[in-house]
Amino acid sequence: MKRFKSAFPIVLLITTLVLTSCKDDKVDGEWFTPVSNQPNILLVIADDVGIEAFPGYNIGAVKPNMPHLEALAKDGVTFDNFWSYPICSPTRATILSGKYGYNSGVLDVGAFGTIKADEKTLHQHIDDITGNAYSHSIIGKWHLSTREPNRPTQMGIGYYAGLLTGAVQDYNSWQFTENGQTTTSTEYVTSKFTDLAIDWINNQDKPWFCWLAYTAPHTPFHLPPDSMHAQGNLPSDQASIDANPLPYYMAMIESVDHELGRIMDNIPSDELDNTIIIFIGDNGSPGQVVQAPFVSNKAKGTLYQGGINTPLIVSGVGIDGASSREAALVGSVDLFATIGELLGSNATQYEDSYSFAGLLDNSRSDQRAFNYSEVHNDAPNRSGYTIRNSTYKLIEFDGGNRRFYNLNEDPYELNNLINNLSSADQKALSELEDEAARIRG
Repeated sequence: MKRFKSAFPIVLLITTLVLTSCKDDKVDGEWFTPVSNQPNILLVIADDVGIEAFPGYNIGAVKPNMPHLEALAKDGVTFDNFWSYPICSPTRATILSGKYGYNSGVLDVGAFGTIKADEKTLHQHIDDITGNAYSHSIIGKWHLSTREPNRPTQMGIGYYAGLLTGAVQDYNSWQFTENGQTTTSTEYVTSKFTDLAIDWINNQDKPWFCWLAYTAPHTPFHLPPDSMHAQGNLPSDQASIDANPLPYYMAMIESVDHELGRIMDNIPSDELDNTIIIFIGDNGSPGQVVQAPFVSNKAKGTLYQGGINTPLIVSGVGIDGASSREAALVGSVDLFATIGELLGSNATQYEDSYSFAGLLDNSRSDQRAFNYSEVHNDAPNRSGYTIRNSTYKLIEFDGGNRRFYNLNEDPYELNNLINNLSSADQKALSELEDEAARIRG
């Protein structure tokens, strides 16, 4: 079984776990196979990072210095066609519920930004499939309900501490919620979330699932503490930041890598050797800092590739293929079923979620023929849904405008084919329309 061999003491590994041959059990109506060496799982979410702003992807001229994640990726799998939703709350809801926003009701960060209180969560699913064998948490950004400090724990999350809202106005002064109580914290928010994760993880006496959601590098752009980045001696006044926000954005991304390294350094090595780490971006980069070939009006908040094609790296114990790349279609919604299968569920599908665990040990080909995403926006020409197969992508805006692209020939969506379709184009368009109708039916 592979072990992480980098100088950095961690295992970033979403893995297909070795299942025991012992008798299957049934918990809450679902069959599952107990795992002989139950792994821990650390899900890390960076806020507002597209693929062009991330090492290991071959677009974007400026890259952050992320030695910990790059080292982990060397023994892991990097996914090229991972789709999130265009904004924060809907992506988080897909992971938590295993449902598209159309089915969960979470489609934006406003009126349609609150998850239903009776929605079955990933954490409750973990309880079901493991017979309550796991401790679990969400630490950091919640952003799935407002002014309800007890909502996460009421929905079955074993421990919640962090930021209920979508962003902070000041990374050094923000509203911190723990045990249902909200106070003003003056600790640097990225470091605070890391401290909470380290303390919680090291306090567990059972296998654990830790969902760690950073606010970085979400606005406000600023200069993190010097020890957390490698961007040099930048001026910290607002005028300088506004004039050229990109190096500050890079410094904030680097701060996430720094803190991930600190987590690794503070967990016993034998426990890390049995830990799966999943790293994602929750949506594309903001327009102020998005890099070519993406452009500002096709970045965060939009259904174009710059808004939804985000990093996914998985690595660690049991993975088959170091430094491998995976072209399969995978969505944020698929993390629900994937984590379930990794923890012993025999079900490879749940609601709208398809497990991609089989891609990690080459035991099964990808299940997903289509990727789907959507967003609600008060502007009809920004609101709508998108769907793709291995070659073509359709965007349907609520205002009636349509975009249709051949992503193999036109990966950055410059040539709308909708009014000039070949017979092959028309066939693919019909297939995408039919699948969209099924999803939204």
